[in-house]
Amino acid sequence: MKQFFVMLLLMVPLLVVGQSEDEEMLRKIFDKELTEGQCYENLRELCKDIGPRLSGSEGADKAVQWGKKVLSEIADTVWLQEVMVPHWVRGAKETAEIRMPDGEVIPVNICALGSSVGTEAGGIEGEVVEVFGIDEIEKLGEKNLKGKIVFYNRPMEPRLISTFAAYSGCVDQRSSGASTAAPFGALAVLVRSMNLRQDDLPHTGVQRYKKDVKKIPAAAISTNGARLLSKKLRENSKLKVHIEMSCKNLPDKLSHNVVADIIGSTYPDEYILIGGHLDSWDLGEGAHDDGAGSVHSIEVLRLFKELGIRPKYTLRCVLYMNEENGPNGAIQYAKESKEKGWKHLAAIESDRGGFTPRGFSFDGIPDIQENTLKEVEKWAELLDPYGLHHLDKGFGGVDIGYLREQNVPLIGFVPDSQRYFDHHHASNDVFEEVNKRELELGAASITSLVYLLDKYGLKSNEN
Repeated sequence: MKQFFVMLLLMVPLLVVGQSEDEEMLRKIFDKELTEGQCYENLRELCKDIGPRLSGSEGADKAVQWGKKVLSEIADTVWLQEVMVPHWVRGAKETAEIRMPDGEVIPVNICALGSSVGTEAGGIEGEVVEVFGIDEIEKLGEKNLKGKIVFYNRPMEPRLISTFAAYSGCVDQRSSGASTAAPFGALAVLVRSMNLRQDDLPHTGVQRYKKDVKKIPAAAISTNGARLLSKKLRENSKLKVHIEMSCKNLPDKLSHNVVADIIGSTYPDEYILIGGHLDSWDLGEGAHDDGAGSVHSIEVLRLFKELGIRPKYTLRCVLYMNEENGPNGAIQYAKESKEKGWKHLAAIESDRGGFTPRGFSFDGIPDIQENTLKEVEKWAELLDPYGLHHLDKGFGGVDIGYLREQNVPLIGFVPDSQRYFDHHHASNDVFEEVNKRELELGAASITSLVYLLDKYGLKSNEN
């Protein structure tokens, strides 16, 4: 027993030294980023010099070359992974008018949803049926919907503190509303924007047509427009809405994921993946979604290089293409990973904006998810001084999610979510709406986690 206590006393200084070294390194990471960070200027270039980057567009092509150039100055190797992506174009600005039976005409703000077909020349016009959920469509049936415009008006649930939970609770009306209404003869659909704020900005987003179902025009209406249309319908249910959209789908186009590695000194064939998606919707500049995640991912590699940290594992930055209306980039990366037997220690994704860091969420198959969370919780005291209190099970990310079946631990960066959907897929998702300090704190937070993962590994997940 005496020998045990002697050994324990001898180990304590070693544990304290280890903890002190980690505290010192995390402090260096944050100090470096907050005084000499490059992610904000990188975001400025991506948003202002390139702008919108919807897959298949010229902006997306320019973004790929930009990502390759920036990473070539940091990483040991950079390569482009070929991906075939959808190519949808919005065309002329969409218009919509509420036309009252007494002749009053009221313009409202709309935008076409991604992959929607356009209207016929001169637009379409019809009476409106307001519903508050997908499940109401079948109950109404063809008798009530044929030749009508279906207006999905279920709002995001304001009582949910997690705005992503609120988003998940109503996004089905955007993603599948058109194909649900079309078999009952609906003329088109209008969908209330996924936004908790009342404003005049329509929010786009992907919608998917089911196979063998007629494709009808699908558009988002701003939250103010939705409130007004609902009010006018209560006043007179015979009003009509006129919609004009010129969007169309073009043949798929070749694009690329950008992949960059800093080679590990001990485990060069095992990867810690850090990623975001390079594409964005076309209405704004994709600053929060997901320019922030792209520059976060680049900055992790840059900070390791600037601080002289030689990773044991290979650090891999992946700038994915086509998350918004795909996600073909993620599918292609996971496919090649499986074919080539790439081994990932962990995959981290930043795709929730450039807001104040709160922590990380842990995903993956159940055993992997549980074990990864337990391992990272050991570092809670190290992360706590930087406000990284949220360490819990949750969603990792769309792009890294395709690695789940390869038993990869999936980790999502979690910033504060309260303002995210004010900008999500809207014209105000621009560089000016990103706070420099918040963005830099996010980059330092992710880098700190990568440092700890690289130093200690994930022993409970080893085969």
